[in-house]
Amino acid sequence: MLTKRIIPCLDVANGRVVKGTHFTLLRDVGDAVDLAQLYAEQGADELCFLDITATVEKRKTLVDLVSRVGKVISIPFTVGGGISSVEDIRAVLLAGADKVSIGTAAVANPSLISEAAAEFGSQAIVISVDAKRTGPEAWTVYTNGGREDTGMDALRFCFHMEELGAGELLINSIDRDGTRTGYDLELLRAINDLVDIPVIASSGAGSKEHFLEALREGQADAVLAASLFHSRELSILELKQYLSSQNILIRL
Repeated sequence: MLTKRIIPCLDVANGRVVKGTHFTLLRDVGDAVDLAQLYAEQGADELCFLDITATVEKRKTLVDLVSRVGKVISIPFTVGGGISSVEDIRAVLLAGADKVSIGTAAVANPSLISEAAAEFGSQAIVISVDAKRTGPEAWTVYTNGGREDTGMDALRFCFHMEELGAGELLINSIDRDGTRTGYDLELLRAINDLVDIPVIASSGAGSKEHFLEALREGQADAVLAASLFHSRELSILELKQYLSSQNILIRL
């Protein structure tokens, strides 16, 4: 059995780490390089760095910032935002990232996923899925930072991404983002029932128990969070010790 992973997320806008609610009302929480180094030192298993306004502003990910972050950490590092071509992926990986997170471009150009998997390996390709509940056991995919409803069924989309060669799925619940009410366990279970690749739970963490629920009941392979870590309400070591006490296989 693989160990579960704890992944702090650094949402970046205008070169600063920000956090909001339901993908809006963004507030500044710190410097990306400083926070990346802090979380790596605290024992994070990986980091996720998302340039959340790159796609909306129709520009590329801040490659220089990626390079600076990559120089101060030695743990795996995923980067997303504004990535829409094989060339974009190559630039981010060369800047120091281990993986790329692709969202809007995966919807607009699914063939990019198969091309990227063939070029860089499935392990380097993470699909970021912004999902919003539309009814009982039903979710739709949103793009452009959670602003545009594609009308696409989120479960079918996830299954198709695995078919195309994606190595991981990052599941962002728009309904739970920034609410601290817990992860969408039903969504996580529904996706896990369909795919064999790792699923990362994102959006909604408000307590240590929420992480446990996502890993145990939601069947997630990793849990991603931002607010709790940025506010210093919960340290990564404290979280890992708690999960270990609950018999979750975790790297201490």
